[in-house]
Amino acid sequence: AASCCGKMAASAERVAVVAPPGYTALAVKFGERQRSPHYLLVKEHQVREGAGTTHPARRTLFVLNVPPYCGQESLIRLFSRCGHVQSVHLCDKPELGEKKEKTTSKFFRHKTVTGFQVAYVVFRKPSGVQAAKALSQEGPLLISTESHPVKTGISKWIASYAASVVDPEELKAEVDDYMQAYDKKIAEEEAKAAKEEGVPDAEGWVKVTRKGRKPGLPRTEAANLRVLEREKQKRARKELLNFYAWQHRETKREHIAQLRKKFEEDKQRIALMRAQRKFRPY
Repeated sequence: AASCCGKMAASAERVAVVAPPGYTALAVKFGERQRSPHYLLVKEHQVREGAGTTHPARRTLFVLNVPPYCGQESLIRLFSRCGHVQSVHLCDKPELGEKKEKTTSKFFRHKTVTGFQVAYVVFRKPSGVQAAKALSQEGPLLISTESHPVKTGISKWIASYAASVVDPEELKAEVDDYMQAYDKKIAEEEAKAAKEEGVPDAEGWVKVTRKGRKPGLPRTEAANLRVLEREKQKRARKELLNFYAWQHRETKREHIAQLRKKFEEDKQRIALMRAQRKFRPY
């Protein structure tokens, strides 16, 4: 029975995986004890002319079915035997157009992709892509080794928690750098606008801005707070005036009653003037 199980396990490892057209299946294992391999589907990334993508043609390997525990460092170790890996980009689905600008911030970054992912592995030379596709002829590649173990379970949670703790000094330095770059950008835009002010364009039009003898004053934070406070007080007065629907109806009923009372008083006054013969309409 033991020999039969061993033969079945060996035959299972030698089962050929039929990859989709254009793709090559690479067998990988998380560790040496894992019996059934996982398969990555790879092919050369095709770039349309004029697409302007940041993944260079003939040097980018497109990888599908990347497991969650296989990160950038693991992919670099897997494919470094094929040549120098310049960069690795992981995403939740294939990118159709130009890749968005990647943020390098340690604190302000997008949500981490969970589940199976898609990877773009960029080599320094085109030969790296062909060498990576030829790895299908070799045995399963190991993702986690003794020299480079992949953290899982509690150790992974502890590392994630430690990485989530914010260092105030590092955060302040990053915010200061960002604000300096932003102020520099705004200064350059203002200098460019001042240089182009009053200069007609190719069609003879002159761009008119708010800067002049009486430029519009920019609304400060204090002014915004005052405007919001006035709006808040106005809404509060309106809500207190007619807080309930029955109050609104009662107010209308009292107003009508006052009008009727005034009308009756005016009728009595006119009747009294007629009785005293002091009323002369003509």
